[in-house]
Amino acid sequence: MEWTRIPVGPIQANAYLLSAADGACVIVDPGAEGAVLVRRIEEKQLTPLAILLTHAHFDHIGGISDVLARWNIPVYLHENEKQWLQDPALNGSLYFGDPVVVRCEPTCITGRTTLTIGPFMFDVRETPGHSPGSVSYYCEAAQMVFSGDALFAGSIGRTDLPGGNHQQLLNSIHDELLTLPEETVVLSGHGPETTIGAEMDTNPFLHGFS
Repeated sequence: MEWTRIPVGPIQANAYLLSAADGACVIVDPGAEGAVLVRRIEEKQLTPLAILLTHAHFDHIGGISDVLARWNIPVYLHENEKQWLQDPALNGSLYFGDPVVVRCEPTCITGRTTLTIGPFMFDVRETPGHSPGSVSYYCEAAQMVFSGDALFAGSIGRTDLPGGNHQQLLNSIHDELLTLPEETVVLSGHGPETTIGAEMDTNPFLHGFS
């Protein structure tokens, strides 16, 4: 499997393409510049099977409509944020001057579960704290986890937005992410990739937490 990181939008949120050898792919957090994402997918001759959302803040959902206009594929999202797609106040875009409204019926995730999408299998882990419906998608076969805005290289997600909770986020990281193999590559919602082991050793926000 091969992954591609595509920073999009004014906040440079990371959209990802995870592709298999047969050209099948999933799109993670198409946050903006949907036309750019569509073009990249077509240039790489990939066949999208689904959109996976780590959470529904505007900078992670703004490109969905363009993608769905090109491909009729499911959108996976935690049930706690189902209403956020069509509500600029909930997804935060109302406060940035360009309201984002995504009109689709997502396939809702409830609890810890396993998703099998074509050749891809994900262990979906609830990692709330940055937002109430944040999830992380762990792909054991590729030794990677899409952590959204829960865990970053050297940092953790902000918790001062509606529904955020600092202690809950620390608990999520400790229970659901730091329990992954240390070699697991962490593909975050912003910034560069890291590994679970590197964050256990050097992330200042996690030191002394148990």
